[in-house]
Amino acid sequence: MTSPQPERRLVLLAGATGYVGGRLLKALEEQERQLRCLARRPEFLRPRVAPTTEVVKGDVLDQALLRAALAGVDTAYYLVHSMTAGGAFEERDRSGAAAFATAAREQGVRRIIYLGGLGSGRALSLHLASRQEVGQIMRESGVPTIEFRASIIIGSGSLSFEMVRALVEKLPVMITPRWVRTTAQPIAIEDVIAYLLAALDIELEGSAVFEIGGTDRVSYMGIMREYARQRGLKRIMMPVPLLTPGLSSLWLGLVTPIYARVGQRLIEGVRNETIVRTDAAQKAFDVRPGGIAEAIEQALSNEDQEMAQTRWSDALSSRAQEQSWGGEKFGSRLVDSSSMDVPVAPSKAFSPLERIGGRTGWYYANWLWQLRGFMDLLVGGVGMRRGRREPDRLLPGDTVDCWRVEALERDRLLRLSSEMKLPGRAWLQFEVDGDGSSSTIRQTAIFDPVGLLGLVYWYSLYPVHRAIYRGMLRGIAKAAKS
Repeated sequence: MTSPQPERRLVLLAGATGYVGGRLLKALEEQERQLRCLARRPEFLRPRVAPTTEVVKGDVLDQALLRAALAGVDTAYYLVHSMTAGGAFEERDRSGAAAFATAAREQGVRRIIYLGGLGSGRALSLHLASRQEVGQIMRESGVPTIEFRASIIIGSGSLSFEMVRALVEKLPVMITPRWVRTTAQPIAIEDVIAYLLAALDIELEGSAVFEIGGTDRVSYMGIMREYARQRGLKRIMMPVPLLTPGLSSLWLGLVTPIYARVGQRLIEGVRNETIVRTDAAQKAFDVRPGGIAEAIEQALSNEDQEMAQTRWSDALSSRAQEQSWGGEKFGSRLVDSSSMDVPVAPSKAFSPLERIGGRTGWYYANWLWQLRGFMDLLVGGVGMRRGRREPDRLLPGDTVDCWRVEALERDRLLRLSSEMKLPGRAWLQFEVDGDGSSSTIRQTAIFDPVGLLGLVYWYSLYPVHRAIYRGMLRGIAKAAKS
């Protein structure tokens, strides 16, 4: 028996370019919802949506554009906030929420779904107080509103997860101010999306507030310890009695990818406990969130899947500037890439890649490869002695000296995963693009460092690796033309 298709009611998504909004966009498209996205720069969003998704120009402070965007809409998601903006962000959030709610009421929108922040008490931070004020404005507008209040959201790319990752990866010893011991109830991004989707079809009269969180009550220190455990890192955390949010944010700005002002607002919010105090969400929805270990494991797994699907040639060619020394950074991974054109068809350009390693060698400085393999053997690694199964044909899972074939698309893609002893994980990827008479061979070295030692390894050996890989690419191109 097939499951019923979702009803074709028009859904508006405001905030599709944000972290949660971007994840929700894909989930709504997978459910084949009739979807319209509100964007200030539609030309940036359109290439990222399905052909069936409508993208309209709009701004939550422009009443005329809002009315046009909300025309015919049944349910509207409001995932907009101004924490990354300077100045009085709470006034912008207040004005945007009021304008959106007014336009929704005028256009007869049946329901607004809003994601805010969890927290209670009189001493809420400006950030959390503003998020909850937005929800109140929505509920008092006359449009039935479902407001979710979430604790820390854990997922690959989320602000909190990126902060935790940067601190744990870069600092073997950390001073930990009081705010890292405040209790929270972190929730995985997948569970947040599940709640947001379920709110579309739930039978509910009027407005409601639902507090959502994972199964574990844990502090930021606990999150960092769990991340370190899953990454195999030993970290020393030294508590200090005084470190103001302002000083903490400047410290974060030096060692994490978070802007100092965003870090300050995040830390000001962290001083408030964010724990679920009611079971209303559990009673109303079938969503059953997991714990912090599951959330971090899923976040790391998602990064691996995203890396496996990445076309580094697209990502690098979209950058106007030259590649920086030390390579580029994509998430936690360090990437060094180069390409070369050859006057042969893709099948011929790919042929040397299928013969790489073993008796053929690595097309440049084979003695250095052998030396590196000997050093790996000394520390208990596999070295370069395994060779390969067949001399001129590869299959996924095959060993190639110290590498293993992780992905293979004949005449297009070869990705090798290193099995040497390294302070991190390494891949070597080759891509071939072209037509019947010419091709481009792109070679990409990818490294996911573990801790400070991993970063030292990458940057200290970068000149040597770069010279070897460039020489290897020249050798592959020469073999393709012969």
